[in-house]
Amino acid sequence: MAENVKDPKALFRIGYGLYVVTARQGERDNGMIANAVMQVTNTPEKIVVALNKNSLTHDMICATGEMNISCLANDAPYAVFEKFGLQSGKTVSKFEGEAVERAANGVVLYRENANAFFSLHVEEMTDLGTHTMFLCSVTASAVLSDKATMTYDEYHARVKPKPAAPKKKGYVCRICGYVYEGETLPADFICPLCAHGAADFEPIEA
Repeated sequence: MAENVKDPKALFRIGYGLYVVTARQGERDNGMIANAVMQVTNTPEKIVVALNKNSLTHDMICATGEMNISCLANDAPYAVFEKFGLQSGKTVSKFEGEAVERAANGVVLYRENANAFFSLHVEEMTDLGTHTMFLCSVTASAVLSDKATMTYDEYHARVKPKPAAPKKKGYVCRICGYVYEGETLPADFICPLCAHGAADFEPIEA
């Protein structure tokens, strides 16, 4: 193998879970989806979390030093990812109108669709360029269900909607079912299967 050759797809082989990270600053709550969460020591319990600097949750944690992590169960629906991953807390109040549960640290404890939670206190922050890595101590934790944690691979394979197949434009032969693909069927076109002419073709319904 050639030296110093890097295949970016190799990173996809590293296993990741999926988590809802919540924070509170003042009277404002927020949450986001994260996958870069890892236990690094057992005694004492330490967890590292890496978050994109562009997120509001990141800024709130930098200011307060507190966060909660909820491990998403493998049956979590796509709606969870729409709520916490596809919209920004800078423009949307993600918990507005909801009766939220709070952990002892005052931060939202997201229990729905989760199998465990951790309350974390930030001890160190490391600048990673686009992200900040938070080294945290565990101040509280609980198992919420016996369901397995959803992985990044499972999300892409089962949960994330597949892009719609492009609609084909064309004409189908009423006699044999042959499909001609194209915007316009030539007036002198002859079906290569049954030898019928253009008059026996009809547009494919979109």
